[in-house]
Amino acid sequence: MKPLTEAHLAILRRHMVEVVDIEFDLLREEIGRPEPSVRVREALLAVPRHLFVPAQFAPLAYQDSPLPIGFDKTISQPFMVALMTELLDLEEDDSVLEVGTGLGYQTAVLAQLVARVWSVEVVEEFAGIAEARLRERGKKNVAIRVGDGSRGWAELAPFDAILVCAAAKTLPDPLVAQLKPEGGRLVMPIGEQGAQRLVRAVRNGDTMTVREVMSVQFSELEMV
Repeated sequence: MKPLTEAHLAILRRHMVEVVDIEFDLLREEIGRPEPSVRVREALLAVPRHLFVPAQFAPLAYQDSPLPIGFDKTISQPFMVALMTELLDLEEDDSVLEVGTGLGYQTAVLAQLVARVWSVEVVEEFAGIAEARLRERGKKNVAIRVGDGSRGWAELAPFDAILVCAAAKTLPDPLVAQLKPEGGRLVMPIGEQGAQRLVRAVRNGDTMTVREVMSVQFSELEMV
Protein backbone atom coordinates (compact mmCIF):
# COMPACT_ATOMS: atom_id res chain seq x y z
CA MET A 1 0.00 0.00 0.00
CA LYS A 2 1.26 3.48 -0.86
CA PRO A 3 1.95 5.91 2.00
CA LEU A 4 -0.61 8.59 2.81
CA THR A 5 -0.10 11.89 1.03
CA GLU A 6 -0.56 15.34 2.57
CA ALA A 7 -3.89 15.52 0.76
CA HIS A 8 -5.00 12.26 2.40
CA LEU A 9 -3.90 13.52 5.82
CA ALA A 10 -5.79 16.78 5.36
CA ILE A 11 -8.96 14.79 4.62
CA LEU A 12 -8.43 12.70 7.77
CA ARG A 13 -7.99 15.87 9.84
CA ARG A 14 -11.23 17.29 8.44
CA HIS A 15 -13.01 14.05 9.31
CA MET A 16 -11.54 14.20 12.83
CA VAL A 17 -12.86 17.74 13.30
CA GLU A 18 -16.28 16.72 11.97
CA VAL A 19 -16.41 14.00 14.64
CA VAL A 20 -15.41 16.57 17.27
CA ASP A 21 -18.26 18.80 16.04
CA ILE A 22 -20.72 15.94 16.51
CA GLU A 23 -19.50 15.28 20.06
CA PHE A 24 -19.87 18.96 20.96
CA ASP A 25 -23.41 18.90 19.62
CA LEU A 26 -24.34 15.73 21.52
CA LEU A 27 -22.88 17.09 24.77
CA ARG A 28 -23.89 20.72 24.36
CA GLU A 29 -26.07 20.82 27.50
CA GLU A 30 -23.35 19.28 29.65
CA ILE A 31 -20.38 21.26 28.34
CA GLY A 32 -22.20 24.53 27.71
CA ARG A 33 -20.80 24.92 24.19
CA PRO A 34 -22.75 23.92 21.05
CA GLU A 35 -19.66 23.70 18.86
CA PRO A 36 -15.96 24.56 18.81
CA SER A 37 -15.13 28.11 17.80
CA VAL A 38 -13.84 28.78 14.30
CA ARG A 39 -10.37 29.49 15.71
CA VAL A 40 -10.19 26.20 17.60
CA ARG A 41 -11.44 24.26 14.57
CA GLU A 42 -8.81 25.91 12.38
CA ALA A 43 -6.09 25.04 14.90
CA LEU A 44 -7.15 21.37 14.90
CA LEU A 45 -7.12 21.36 11.11
CA ALA A 46 -3.68 22.95 11.00
CA VAL A 47 -1.80 20.71 13.45
CA PRO A 48 -0.74 17.27 12.11
CA ARG A 49 -1.59 15.01 15.04
CA HIS A 50 0.18 12.05 13.42
CA LEU A 51 3.52 13.81 14.02
CA PHE A 52 2.89 14.02 17.77
CA VAL A 53 2.24 10.34 18.51
CA PRO A 54 4.65 7.37 18.54
CA ALA A 55 5.28 6.14 14.99
CA GLN A 56 3.46 2.84 15.53
CA PHE A 57 0.25 4.74 16.35
CA ALA A 58 0.45 7.26 13.51
CA PRO A 59 -2.15 5.35 11.43
CA LEU A 60 -4.61 5.85 14.31
CA ALA A 61 -3.80 9.51 14.91
CA TYR A 62 -7.01 10.93 13.45
CA GLN A 63 -9.38 8.67 15.32
CA ASP A 64 -11.16 10.42 18.18
CA SER A 65 -9.44 8.43 20.89
CA PRO A 66 -6.54 8.77 23.31
CA LEU A 67 -3.33 6.98 22.35
CA PRO A 68 -0.46 5.68 24.51
CA ILE A 69 2.77 7.68 24.34
CA GLY A 70 4.85 5.85 26.97
CA PHE A 71 5.51 6.11 30.71
CA ASP A 72 1.87 5.10 31.32
CA LYS A 73 0.73 8.36 29.71
CA THR A 74 -1.58 9.07 26.79
CA ILE A 75 -2.25 11.82 24.29
CA SER A 76 -5.80 13.08 24.88
CA GLN A 77 -8.51 12.37 22.33
CA PRO A 78 -9.09 15.24 19.87
CA PHE A 79 -12.50 16.04 21.38
CA MET A 80 -10.93 16.60 24.80
CA VAL A 81 -8.15 18.73 23.31
CA ALA A 82 -10.78 20.83 21.54
CA LEU A 83 -12.98 21.13 24.63
CA MET A 84 -10.22 22.09 27.05
CA THR A 85 -8.85 24.60 24.57
CA GLU A 86 -12.31 26.04 23.97
CA LEU A 87 -12.96 26.44 27.70
CA LEU A 88 -9.89 28.69 28.01
CA ASP A 89 -11.57 31.37 25.83
CA LEU A 90 -8.22 32.34 24.36
CA GLU A 91 -7.34 35.65 22.74
CA GLU A 92 -4.53 36.09 20.22
CA ASP A 93 -2.34 38.11 22.59
CA ASP A 94 -2.72 35.74 25.56
CA SER A 95 0.14 34.17 27.48
CA VAL A 96 -0.69 30.56 28.36
CA LEU A 97 0.89 28.09 30.77
CA GLU A 98 0.47 24.42 29.92
CA VAL A 99 1.15 21.78 32.55
CA GLY A 100 1.93 18.43 30.95
CA THR A 101 3.52 18.88 27.54
CA GLY A 102 3.46 15.20 26.61
CA LEU A 103 4.71 14.90 23.03
CA GLY A 104 3.51 18.41 22.22
CA TYR A 105 0.19 18.05 20.38
CA GLN A 106 -1.89 20.15 22.76
CA THR A 107 1.04 22.58 22.93
CA ALA A 108 1.02 22.95 19.15
CA VAL A 109 -2.73 23.59 19.13
CA LEU A 110 -2.32 26.32 21.75
CA ALA A 111 0.57 27.83 19.80
CA GLN A 112 -1.75 28.27 16.81
CA LEU A 113 -4.04 30.41 18.92
CA VAL A 114 -2.01 32.64 21.25
CA ALA A 115 1.07 34.82 21.37
CA ARG A 116 3.07 32.71 23.82
CA VAL A 117 2.90 29.21 25.31
CA TRP A 118 5.00 28.18 28.29
CA SER A 119 4.88 24.44 28.97
CA VAL A 120 6.16 22.35 31.88
CA GLU A 121 6.73 18.58 31.54
CA VAL A 122 7.86 16.24 34.31
CA VAL A 123 9.17 13.52 31.93
CA GLU A 124 12.45 14.74 30.47
CA GLU A 125 12.23 12.44 27.44
CA PHE A 126 8.81 13.83 26.53
CA ALA A 127 10.05 17.40 26.84
CA GLY A 128 12.94 16.72 24.47
CA ILE A 129 10.75 15.04 21.86
CA ALA A 130 8.09 17.74 22.05
CA GLU A 131 10.65 20.51 21.75
CA ALA A 132 12.16 18.91 18.65
CA ARG A 133 8.81 18.31 16.95
CA LEU A 134 7.59 21.82 17.65
CA ARG A 135 10.84 23.24 16.35
CA GLU A 136 10.47 21.16 13.18
CA ARG A 137 7.01 22.68 12.78
CA GLY A 138 8.48 26.17 13.05
CA LYS A 139 6.79 27.00 16.36
CA LYS A 140 8.80 29.88 17.80
CA ASN A 141 6.26 31.04 20.39
CA VAL A 142 6.70 27.99 22.67
CA ALA A 143 9.12 27.34 25.52
CA ILE A 144 9.33 24.04 27.41
CA ARG A 145 11.05 23.17 30.63
CA VAL A 146 11.34 20.01 32.70
CA GLY A 147 9.91 20.18 36.19
CA ASP A 148 6.99 19.83 38.57
CA GLY A 149 4.09 21.40 36.73
CA SER A 150 2.02 21.80 39.90
CA ARG A 151 4.41 24.60 40.83
CA GLY A 152 3.81 26.41 37.57
CA TRP A 153 6.39 28.82 36.16
CA ALA A 154 6.38 31.60 38.71
CA GLU A 155 8.97 33.87 37.13
CA LEU A 156 6.80 34.22 34.01
CA ALA A 157 3.49 34.78 35.81
CA PRO A 158 0.84 36.06 35.66
CA PHE A 159 -0.78 34.06 32.87
CA ASP A 160 -4.01 34.80 31.05
CA ALA A 161 -4.82 31.09 31.06
CA ILE A 162 -3.48 27.83 32.46
CA LEU A 163 -4.25 24.39 31.03
CA VAL A 164 -3.41 21.32 33.11
CA CYS A 165 -3.36 17.98 31.28
CA ALA A 166 -3.34 15.79 34.41
CA ALA A 167 -5.60 15.46 37.43
CA ALA A 168 -5.13 16.76 40.97
CA LYS A 169 -7.37 16.40 44.01
CA THR A 170 -7.80 20.17 44.28
CA LEU A 171 -6.77 23.25 42.33
CA PRO A 172 -3.01 23.64 42.98
CA ASP A 173 -2.45 26.85 44.97
CA PRO A 174 0.69 27.88 43.01
CA LEU A 175 -1.24 27.72 39.74
CA VAL A 176 -4.13 29.75 41.11
CA ALA A 177 -1.65 32.36 42.34
CA GLN A 178 -0.06 32.56 38.88
CA LEU A 179 -3.31 33.44 37.11
CA LYS A 180 -3.96 37.05 36.22
CA PRO A 181 -5.98 38.47 39.13
CA GLU A 182 -8.84 39.69 36.98
CA GLY A 183 -10.22 37.07 34.62
CA GLY A 184 -7.41 34.50 34.57
CA ARG A 185 -8.76 31.10 33.46
CA LEU A 186 -7.70 27.64 34.62
CA VAL A 187 -8.97 24.42 33.02
CA MET A 188 -8.04 21.03 34.48
CA PRO A 189 -9.39 17.70 35.75
CA ILE A 190 -10.03 17.53 39.50
CA GLY A 191 -10.73 14.53 41.73
CA GLU A 192 -9.75 10.98 42.58
CA GLN A 193 -9.29 8.28 39.94
CA GLY A 194 -12.73 7.13 38.86
CA ALA A 195 -14.42 10.33 40.05
CA GLN A 196 -12.70 13.10 38.13
CA ARG A 197 -14.47 16.17 36.80
CA LEU A 198 -13.17 18.62 34.25
CA VAL A 199 -13.45 22.10 35.75
CA ARG A 200 -13.15 25.66 34.49
CA ALA A 201 -12.04 28.14 37.13
CA VAL A 202 -11.90 31.92 36.73
CA ARG A 203 -9.97 34.16 39.09
CA ASN A 204 -11.33 37.50 40.22
CA GLY A 205 -9.03 38.90 42.87
CA ASP A 206 -9.01 36.47 45.77
CA THR A 207 -12.10 34.65 44.51
CA MET A 208 -12.19 31.62 42.23
CA THR A 209 -15.42 30.85 40.38
CA VAL A 210 -15.39 27.14 39.54
CA ARG A 211 -17.72 25.32 37.16
CA GLU A 212 -17.75 21.56 36.73
CA VAL A 213 -18.05 20.64 33.08
CA MET A 214 -18.10 16.85 32.71
CA SER A 215 -16.71 13.56 33.96
CA VAL A 216 -13.24 12.69 32.63
CA GLN A 217 -10.38 10.26 33.18
CA PHE A 218 -6.80 11.58 33.26
CA SER A 219 -3.54 10.36 34.73
CA GLU A 220 -2.57 11.96 38.03
CA LEU A 221 -0.48 15.11 38.13
CA GLU A 222 3.03 14.10 39.18
CA MET A 223 4.64 16.24 41.87
CA VAL A 224 8.39 16.04 42.43
